[in-house]
Amino acid sequence: MDDERRIIAADEVPADGTVLFTVRSGAGADADAETTEAILTKLGDGTVVAFENTCPHWTDVRLDKGSGAYVRNGELVCQKHGATFQRDSGYCDFGPCEGSVLSTFDVAVEDGQVYLTDDAFSFEHLGGSGDHDLSSGSRIDFTGS
Repeated sequence: MDDERRIIAADEVPADGTVLFTVRSGAGADADAETTEAILTKLGDGTVVAFENTCPHWTDVRLDKGSGAYVRNGELVCQKHGATFQRDSGYCDFGPCEGSVLSTFDVAVEDGQVYLTDDAFSFEHLGGSGDHDLSSGSRIDFTGS
């Protein structure tokens, strides 16, 4: 695999959380291309999957704000709405966006490394895009804050 598509070592992806990274639409360094945040999570069998870092209910709400998405009972949880998403498929099985599915990015593990294999995107860097959670601070959330 191409080193420019390497995201992280597979053993650094937590089984009980997520790793935040940023991708750019299209290949190369097109200045007009948009960046998108994505998250990696590791399933029980060691498979690593990647989802867009937004809740389908309010797409301005990020699941991982930089310190890992909240995982409860093996599911990703939107801390704003309490919606839960299956970690293998991204399917929302509870909450205001029930029945929706998180957008995915193609990734593969090879020789212990996780690579972005989705040709529609190029890997930018680990961490967030620099954009902040755009949701209103006055909305109720499930974090106690």
